[in-house]
Amino acid sequence: MPILQRASHHELRHAFRQLLAADRCYHTASVFDPMSARIAADLGFEVGILGGSVASLQVLGAPDFALITLSEFVEQASRIGRVSRLPVIADADHGYGNALNVMRTVVELERAGVAALTIEDTLLPAQFGRKSTDLISVEEGVGKIRAALEARVDPDLSIIARTHAGVLSADEVIRRTQAYQEAGADGICIVGIEDFDHLEQVTAHLSVPLMLVTYGNPKLRDNPRLAKLGVRIVVNGHAAYFAAIKATYDCLAEQRGIEPGTLNATELTHKYTLPEEYIVWAAQFMDVKE
Repeated sequence: MPILQRASHHELRHAFRQLLAADRCYHTASVFDPMSARIAADLGFEVGILGGSVASLQVLGAPDFALITLSEFVEQASRIGRVSRLPVIADADHGYGNALNVMRTVVELERAGVAALTIEDTLLPAQFGRKSTDLISVEEGVGKIRAALEARVDPDLSIIARTHAGVLSADEVIRRTQAYQEAGADGICIVGIEDFDHLEQVTAHLSVPLMLVTYGNPKLRDNPRLAKLGVRIVVNGHAAYFAAIKATYDCLAEQRGIEPGTLNATELTHKYTLPEEYIVWAAQFMDVKE
């Protein structure tokens, strides 16, 4: 397909459905603006993802503390949706509020052109005296998934329920993911899986397609084995975006006649998003002890 030719949103959603129905595992390209989406499609990636953390960095220059608003996130998704030739998953975090907010999130992101979106059961933004890894009840999580399904217009838009296996017992992960599956989620996204034994334990009773956020975990790099266990989408992280940060710094430093230095992309991101300020404010005003 020529670079300037764009498929319809419905066609891209149908293409993503075909990925979920396939018998192999696909790795996402981290896309964060129209150029990155075009590049990913031209290089043959089957699916992209707009990460919530990446959107926060790109739009606000702020760390991933649930500071970005729905309208800001949707604007960035819309820019990508205008040119995208590959299906894009939107990391919609907690749906920007309660179940009714989730409905609004689905409406806006569907119009933006995403092929799928994840809704997680994390308690976001972190509440007074609570940690950023705390989760809502499974009942509230089910309500959000049901609300998301009710709000979509295009039935090919995939609603994926996400939970965190790294902060839950295996039994609780099983309970939550089965509940989300029964609520009608088109797929289950899990972060925090340690290895294949862990994956097999928590997904043995699931029949919907799986999406894993692995952050490049070397213990989960067997694509055929992942596919056999029902994993269709793998998110290794957002290396492309951080590489862009590093390249920007090095280019501008060279332009000013400054040695690039030894800071890597992660260190540069930490330096310019000022996370210490947010941590201090949280301690002062939210009594959060991380």
